[in-house]
Amino acid sequence: MSSRPAPLIPPRVRAVLVRVPFLVSIVRYFRKGPLARDRNLLIGLAALSLIIGLLAAKVSTEWFSPSLLILVTLIGGLQLRLRSLVKLLVAVGAALGYIAISLGMGRVGLGLSVTIGFTTVLALLMARTRGKLGVQGLRGDAMLLELRDRLKSQGELPPLPKDWGGKVVLKQAGGSSFGGDFLVSLRKGDIVDLALVDVSGKGVDAGTRALLLSGTFGGLLGAVDDFLPACNAYLHRQRGDEGFVTAVHVRLDLATGDYTITSAGHPPVVKFDSGTGSWQVASAKGVVLGVVPDLHCEPESGTLRKGDALLLYTDGLIEQPGRDIDAGLDRLLGEAERLLTSGFRDGARALVSAMASGHNDDCALVLFWRP
Repeated sequence: MSSRPAPLIPPRVRAVLVRVPFLVSIVRYFRKGPLARDRNLLIGLAALSLIIGLLAAKVSTEWFSPSLLILVTLIGGLQLRLRSLVKLLVAVGAALGYIAISLGMGRVGLGLSVTIGFTTVLALLMARTRGKLGVQGLRGDAMLLELRDRLKSQGELPPLPKDWGGKVVLKQAGGSSFGGDFLVSLRKGDIVDLALVDVSGKGVDAGTRALLLSGTFGGLLGAVDDFLPACNAYLHRQRGDEGFVTAVHVRLDLATGDYTITSAGHPPVVKFDSGTGSWQVASAKGVVLGVVPDLHCEPESGTLRKGDALLLYTDGLIEQPGRDIDAGLDRLLGEAERLLTSGFRDGARALVSAMASGHNDDCALVLFWRP
């Protein structure tokens, strides 16, 4: 049997504390409620501010510089709730005022006052934003990182047999971790389902909606037979006009190489035919998701044989300002010829870099091949 851990307060000491109501009230004050951490940090920072002001005025401004109050204000802005931060700023102002009265305004300086004022505004903005999110400290940033990691892991291709290859390349606008292009994929036995989705907008502006839709589309993938119509029904039920969403869905049988392509307003999939040595544009097409209540798609079916490949991409790879989209597709097919010399795996990222150079937009590429 495991022994119980030793109590933090010995029983004899606890018995003495219980007999002193004042001490009991203090202990309960510091331990009661979910906001105890915020309250305790406020008391600590406020006390530190007053101590800095006292030591700076009575001992030395060199050892206890008033600029330390900037650090206290910044910590409060990062960790405290808005109401607690306002109380801390009162303590900081009192400490700064005491230094100014004791030593004169010249010892505080205009530069330090402006810097503290700027830091105060910044701290209030940070606390106000966290207050809207309902989180404390840096938890909001940690949540975004977790969501980013989930989106990244969801966009990875499932494990493939040795006689199959796959590559995913995502490039978000502005070097952001979030963007409007994402991939969801699922493998059940020999059947692989994958969907490449493009949300209108780019970079962080489209990233929040992409995070929401990636979870929804990932849940629908493999759970329904008509994936894109189910996605369309979901988007059509949503209120408000948040822009368009295009998607392409590929279902591939790893045992036979048979595939079915279904598209909803997405740029056409291209297939490499090893027999002819050329890239062919798929005919699958459909309406953009969420526009009409009943989505009608024209799928295309085929078979990938040895040496064949399927290339899926988003419009950020072929669209450029002032240039027709067909010209961008022709350029993509021309650049894709370079995949034959360096191999599909090594050439996928080079293809994205070549097509995305010169403009700033979200780009995504998914390549399946059969060596």
